[in-house]
Formats: sequence, structure tokens, C-alpha cells
Amino acid sequence: MATFLYRLGRLSFRRRRIIVMLWVAVLAAIGIGAMSAPGTSAGALSVPGTQSQRAIDLLQKEFPQASADGATARVVFEAPSGQKLTSAANKAEVEALVAKLEKSPQVSGVTDPFTSGLVSKSGSIAYTQVSYKVAQADVSGAAHTVQTEVVAQGEKAGLKVSLGGNAVKDKATSKAAELIGVGVAAVVLVITFGSMIAAGLPLLTAILGVAAAVLSVTLATHFFDLASSSTTLALMLGLAVAIDYALFIVSRYRNEIRDGHEPEEACGRALGTAGSAVVFAGLTVIVALSGLSVIGIGMLTSMGLASAFAVAVAVIIALTLLPAVLGFAGMRIMKGTLLTRRMKALERGEGESMGVRWAKFVTRNPVKVLAVSVAGLALLAIPAMSLEMALNDDSGKPPGTTQRIAYDTLSKGFGPGFNGPLTVVVDARNSDDPKAAAQDAYTMLSKLDDVAAVRPPSFNQAGDVALLGAVPRSAPTSEATKDLVGEIRAHGTALHQESGADLMVTGLTAVNIDVSTKLSDALIPYLAIVVGLALILLLLVFRSIVIPLKAALGFLLSVVSTLGVLVAVFQWGWLKDVFGVDQTGPIVSLLPILLIGVVFGLAMDYEVFLVSRMREEYVHGAEPTQAIVEGFRHSGRVVTAAAVIMVSVFSGFLLDDAALIKSIGLGLAAAVFIDAFVVRMTVVPAVMALLGHRSWALPQWLDRILPDVDVEGEKLRHALEAEQEAEQTDSAPEPVPVPAGVAAGVAAGVHAGSDGHSVPHAFTGVRASDDTAAPAPAQQAPGKTRGLSRLKQRLARGGDTTVPADTTESETPVRRKLLKNPIRRS
Repeated sequence: MATFLYRLGRLSFRRRRIIVMLWVAVLAAIGIGAMSAPGTSAGALSVPGTQSQRAIDLLQKEFPQASADGATARVVFEAPSGQKLTSAANKAEVEALVAKLEKSPQVSGVTDPFTSGLVSKSGSIAYTQVSYKVAQADVSGAAHTVQTEVVAQGEKAGLKVSLGGNAVKDKATSKAAELIGVGVAAVVLVITFGSMIAAGLPLLTAILGVAAAVLSVTLATHFFDLASSSTTLALMLGLAVAIDYALFIVSRYRNEIRDGHEPEEACGRALGTAGSAVVFAGLTVIVALSGLSVIGIGMLTSMGLASAFAVAVAVIIALTLLPAVLGFAGMRIMKGTLLTRRMKALERGEGESMGVRWAKFVTRNPVKVLAVSVAGLALLAIPAMSLEMALNDDSGKPPGTTQRIAYDTLSKGFGPGFNGPLTVVVDARNSDDPKAAAQDAYTMLSKLDDVAAVRPPSFNQAGDVALLGAVPRSAPTSEATKDLVGEIRAHGTALHQESGADLMVTGLTAVNIDVSTKLSDALIPYLAIVVGLALILLLLVFRSIVIPLKAALGFLLSVVSTLGVLVAVFQWGWLKDVFGVDQTGPIVSLLPILLIGVVFGLAMDYEVFLVSRMREEYVHGAEPTQAIVEGFRHSGRVVTAAAVIMVSVFSGFLLDDAALIKSIGLGLAAAVFIDAFVVRMTVVPAVMALLGHRSWALPQWLDRILPDVDVEGEKLRHALEAEQEAEQTDSAPEPVPVPAGVAAGVAAGVHAGSDGHSVPHAFTGVRASDDTAAPAPAQQAPGKTRGLSRLKQRLARGGDTTVPADTTESETPVRRKLLKNPIRRS
């Protein structure tokens, strides 16, 4: 692979204009296609095969007028202080608003609060349920306009009117998090490289890659129904990994330039080494995200596949467009006009970076460092044992929004359970007495302690399927409501044995409970699939048993520690004021499984970037401890910069008002911080220092079976050495026979070279005088070491190094050093 990527890097560098024009053409074509695409949908959750979904399917067939899968809205009315809605004036106003809702587009039915018993005992609060013929994603702008007009008209009459339910349009989300992320990334890149050009290239290619991915996802909506969250996750992850991959390759390219290679050669070598790591890092992310499709939830499948596609685009951009842009930048990428005095000293090889000092500290004290790190992570993980999960509802909306006001008002007037009523379906098609079976279900529901109200059964035209309603006393996301749904379903088993009728519970609350249960049950299988496939990939990359196992165990430590942080803040309320959390509750069910997919991919990125350089040094002869230190010397700064960028991007979501977005932001930021700085840069080197050579051990039988993908570029190094030696042999002058009388003179012409070996003067057949000019050196192969002295002189003029005059004797040791190990840094 390294050889192929080496050639691809040089080709993209040489043909940079063609590569850039091709990418511009691709972007234009995708953009034109996306303009006419229908766009993403809201992505309602559904889990085929669950009881709630079977009940919805039955209702669509037997009660088409009920629009079982349609969107719903609750319009809550509250009388002015000291008044009641049952007064003549207020009642007339509420009835006028209800009539307006009945005429709204796409509405299938509206309940009258006064005839349906939807007025509170105090008479000051009432609500109406609005059912739509279409799903949440298809509610039209005209229908939303009517909702807004009803609120405005009611408030004009002195009533407090608020809207809840999934048919209500959410407030447009702010793009502040993305803008903050890009801004922080720019600052970190400038600090890392000390150059505006070097910092700008990763941002430029990342933005182009994200644009291509998002436009492609939009284009795909011509053929697939994709959730709107698919684009959001693809944008977030695509931007994150694209900056990481470009950062890694640009850093390696600059190192190769400093080692004395011409820009085109440096680009090839950077892609052959760092590019290989990027490919396998990208593959691990793609595996983790694609694994979301095995859970069986459509929205998660679309999110995972869209994000995996965005990562694939980021890898392709890094391997093709980035080398082409490097070709346009040329040597200007080496201008470090923004470097600090310390960074300039490090560039000259003076002193040690913080990463090197940290690596030496860890390798000197591996047992103590490992014990402290694991103990700290274990303490953070303790709250995860109390993890509770549920899907979010209107109680999690930001304070002050109409949904949150409607939820709180309804809870005040009727109880929290009215925000999540249950729909109970009695399928009596196989029963001898359907009406008796429905009546038994009604009686059973009325006797349950946690049921606040029960609606009598209504039958379909055939009279063999009944529809009932039950309102819990507890909140929709509470454990009590979850237990109530389980209790009703347990009574359904007894009802089936007695009458042959099937009882099913559905409705938004029941669907959410079923989805949460499905997600909880899928956590362990998903972890097994993702970790198993990634272990195989890492086994190919590092050709070691220990390294993949250590990477997977470190990831598990990161995940449980992050879940502990989330439980402590959002469930227990620790530091909730610091993070702006106004109320505690269960963790959103989607978050843990998304956290696993996203963080696993990013964690393996850092693992590959850091450990691949350690393996490269180890393969080239370094001792295990020295290989660890050298890995930090070359990759520690890059991994640190990448992690800081990720933490900053994800922390930007803490500025959002919604509890769901806050939890996602805190979870991802904490996970990246823990994994990058505690696990990858502390636990990993400590374990490797303790194991020594055993870290890289691989059984011989497995070594023979596994293909050698050459991530560290060892095959590439040997191929370049052989090619250069062959070219020098072909270009060497033919030896001229020396007469015997001249032998003594020849012997006298032998002198000690600068590398400590005996180096003869060139044979000319005639003894040359001291002032005779030496023959010109042989023509160098294009793109290898040609122009080496000219390049070093340019660097010397920039103040980076001092190069001797361009003479044959002064250049020979340099050339030999490069031929000895052309990839390893000097």
C-alpha cells in the first residue's frame, strides 16, 4: 500500500491542475443534482417487529381515520389569572380557536376540550389534541402557519396558548457550534505549524470535503428517505476527521522537506507513510459508523451510513486533493513566520518538546502512571452503573419555548402523564366475543394504580378491533411509565388466554419505550461487532496481538468513563449549573450508542497516528522505549492538536439551549479528551513500556497468514534504496586501467572521508595535480536527490540550517546518509 500511495502522491503533485479541476467539476455536478433533491426528513423513530409498531400497522388498516402514524399536536389553553376557561367569553374564544384548527390543512381530527373532558378540575387549563393525516416530516408550512396564528389570536384575546407534540416545528438550530469549531481549528493549526499556508491547507481541503459529502447526502434523498440528523452528523464528523487527516499528512510532508527531499518526493513519501495510516484510521471509523445499521432502526442506519460516507470522502480528499494543493503551495509551506522562539529552537533540533518530555516521564515510571490513570478512569466510571435511558420529549426542550411551556402547563393542570397518553389496541379478530374482550381490557386498565384516566373502547366497522386510551399518572420518560407499559402488556397475555384477543400498547410514549429497549439490547452486540472488525484491521496495521487488544480495552475505559460523566451531570445534577442544565433526567437513548460509534472511530484515529510512527521507528531498529519516545517526537504534537480541535468543536454544542444537544456536546468532548490525553498518550505508552519487545510480538503462523500492508513504509524504503543504488551504478564512469607505475601515486591519493571510511580520488588514468578540477558528479535521477544542494541552500538562506558549499566531497556524505535510510528523519 505504501508504494501505491507514494506513486499516487507524486502523481497528484505533478498533475495538480488536473486533480483540482476534476474535484471542482465533481463538486459542481453534485451541487446541481442536490439543488433539485427533496431533502432530508425529520426521521421519525420506528422499530419494525416491536409491539408498538405492529399496533400502528393494525390501526392504519382498521382505523385509517385515526392516522396512527400521523403527527400530533397538543394546543394548551390557560385562562388569565383569576378567571376560568368555562366562562362565556373564554369558552367562546377557545371554541373559535378549535374551529380554526379543524380547518387547517392536513388535519384529520381535533378534539373539543369541553365535550371530551379535557378541562382541568380548576377550570383554568384545557387542551385539544390535533391529529394530522401526514407524518411529522410532511407537515406543511401552511399547517405550521395556522398553529402560529392560533397562538397569536388566543394571546390577543388574553389567553395563554402554547403548542406541544411532534407536529410543532422546532426553532431553527444555531450554527454557532460549527463556527466556533472552525475558528478554534484555525487557531490551533496556526499554533501547530506557525504558518498561515500550512494551517490553511487542512481547513481548505476539509471544507471542500465536507461540502462534497453533505451535497452527496442531499443528492441521495432522490433515492432514499434520510433523516435530517444524517446531514448534521455527517457535517460534524466529516469536518473533524478531514482536518485530522490533512493535519497528519501536512505535518509529515514538512518533515520530509526538512530531511532534504524535493517537494514532489516529499509529497510521495508523506503519502506513502502518513497516508497509509490515514487509510486505516479512516477504515476503522467507517466500520464503526456502518455498524449502526445492524441495530435495525432506520434513523440510526441513515445517520451511520451518511457519516461513514463523509469519512470516506475525507480520506479520498486527503489522498488526492491535498497533494495537489501541496503542489501549488510548494516551498512556501515551510515559511514559519509565526513560530515562537521555542518552536524555532525545536525546528533546529535544539531542546525537547513537551510531548517528548512526557513520553520519557511515562516510560521511566510506567507502573505508577498506569495505576493512577486506571484508578482515575475507574472513579469516573462509577456513576455509569446508575445509567437510565429514555428518548427525549418536550420536557427536554429549552425553557421558554412553546413546547416546554405547553408541557409544564399541562402537567400543572392534569398531571405529567397527560403529556404522554398511551393508545391500547385490542385485536379481537380471533375472539368469540370481541365486545366482551374490549370491556375486560377497559376494566383492567381502570384498576391499575398508575393510570389516571381511561377512554372507553371504540370499534372499527367490522366490530372486531377496539381502540382505548390510557393516561399514566407519571411522566412519559419516567421509570414508572415504563413499568406501567410492561404491566399492561403482561395483562394482555392473560387476556389472550381467556378470550383469544391480543392486547397491544402503542402511541408515541410506547414507541419511545420500545426504541429505548431496542437500543439498550443492541449495545453489547454492536460493541462486539465494531470492536471485532476493528481488531482485525489493527492486527493488519500493526502486525501485533497486544497493540489491537490494548487499543480496544483503552476504548472501553474511555466509553464507561464518559458515560459516568454524563450520568453525574445530566442524571444526578452534579455541576449542572456550570453546564446550564436546568433539570435532570434519563440519558437520551440514542446517545450511548452514537457515542460508541463516533468515539471508537476517533479513538482509533489517534491510536493509528501515534502508534504507527512508533512501529515505524521500531521496524527501523529503535529499541521499544526509544520507539515510544520517537513516536511522541514526531506525532505527539499532531495528535494533541487534533484532540484539542475535536474537544473545542464538540464543546461548542454546550452553548445550545436544548438538553439533548448539550448532552451530545459534553459526551463527545469528554470522550475525546479522556481517550486522547489519558488513554492514548498515557495508558498506551505505559503499557508498551512495561511489555517492551512483547508489544510487537506476532506468532509465526499468524505472520505467514496475514498480508503485509506496509503501513510503516518499510517496503517503500527498500524499493527507493534499490532504485537509487541502481541509478548511481548505471551513471558511474567506467574504470580506466592504471599502469603499474602509477599504483603508488594512486595509493597516495587515498584519504579519509568525512564519514570515517577510506575514499579514493576519482580515477583518471593520469595523476592529476592538486589544482586539477575534479570531474563533475554523475547526473542525479529526477525527483530523487536531484537538486539536493540547491534545496539545502534555499533552506540555509531561510535561516533553518547551514549547508557547506556544493562540492563533490561535501555532498557525498549527505547523499550516503539519505541512501542509507531515506525515510527516517535525520
